[in-house]
Amino acid sequence: MVDMSVWQGRQDPEDGELALRWHDRVQPWQPGVAKGVALLGFACDEGVHRNKGRVGAAEGPLQIRKALANTAWHGQRPAWDAGDVDCLDGDLEAAHDQLAERVAALLADGQFPLVLGGGHEVAFGSWSGLNRHLAGRGRVGIINFDAHLDLRRKAPRASSGTPFFQIAEQCQIQGTAFRYACLGVAETANTQALFARADDLNVWIVKDEEMTERELPSLMRGLNAFIAEVDHLYLTIDLDVLPAGQMPGVSAPAAHGVVLSLIEPLIAEIRASGKLRLADLAELNPSLDRDGLSARVAARLVHQLIK
Repeated sequence: MVDMSVWQGRQDPEDGELALRWHDRVQPWQPGVAKGVALLGFACDEGVHRNKGRVGAAEGPLQIRKALANTAWHGQRPAWDAGDVDCLDGDLEAAHDQLAERVAALLADGQFPLVLGGGHEVAFGSWSGLNRHLAGRGRVGIINFDAHLDLRRKAPRASSGTPFFQIAEQCQIQGTAFRYACLGVAETANTQALFARADDLNVWIVKDEEMTERELPSLMRGLNAFIAEVDHLYLTIDLDVLPAGQMPGVSAPAAHGVVLSLIEPLIAEIRASGKLRLADLAELNPSLDRDGLSARVAARLVHQLIK
C-alpha cells in the first residue's frame, strides 16, 4: 500500500497548470498505468550498520519525498509512487531480493524506476532488478558518483561497502562483463587494497580532485567513451560524493567532494544518451541533516534525473 499523505504542499490556483508542484502530479503506481517515472523507496540502512557507519538512512526515502512534494513540477512524463521496500529484522538479503523483484516489475511495466535509498547497499538490489529484467540482453554499464569504491569483500555478510564487488561476482557467475565507472573517488577514503581490486576489475576511476570545471571537457569525453561501449546504463549516486557543505546529512561527509554544479552536466549527458534504464540515490541520513539542506539537494537531483 502506497502512503500518499506525504504528497502535499503549496497551491497557487491563480497561476493554473503552470504552477503545479510534485504533490499535484504524483499518483500511486499500479501495473498498466502510463509510462513515466516511478519512485520506489528502499527504507533500509542495515548495510550501513554492518559497515560500521552511522545509521539513519532508512528514513531517507520519506524525507526525499517530503522535499520533492513542494518542488516545482517541470516534468514531461507521469510520476508514480511505487511505495517502499523495508528491511525487516536486519534481513538485508531478503530486502535485496524484494527490491530486485519490484524494480524488475516496474521495468516490465515500461517505467523508469528511480530508487530512493537507504544506504548504498541499495545498489545490489537495484542492479539485480535490472539484471533480472534484461536477462542477458545487451551490455550494462554502471556509473557511480561516489567518494567510495564500495568494492569490499563480504566479511562475511554484504554491507553498504560491498555492492559493486557483489555485482562483479554475479557478472562472473553468469558470464557477463562487469563495466563499472566510479566518479568522485576520495583517495583518503579508500585503501590501497580497494584500489588494487578496482584495477583488477578494470574499473574506470576519476578521483575527486580530478573533477574540476577545467577538466569537464575531458570528463565528458571519458564519459561518452564509457557510454558508447554499453547498451544500458544504471546510474547510482551516493550523496556523500558531494562536499560536506552541500551534503551534511550523510554517514560519511566528504572533506573534499565534487560540487553539484559539476555533477549536474554529467547527469544531463548520461540522460541524453537514451541508454539510462534505472537510477538510484543513496545515503541520505535525515538525522544528520542541517535545515533540510541535504534532502533539498537530493530532490534537486531527482529533478535533474527526469528532465
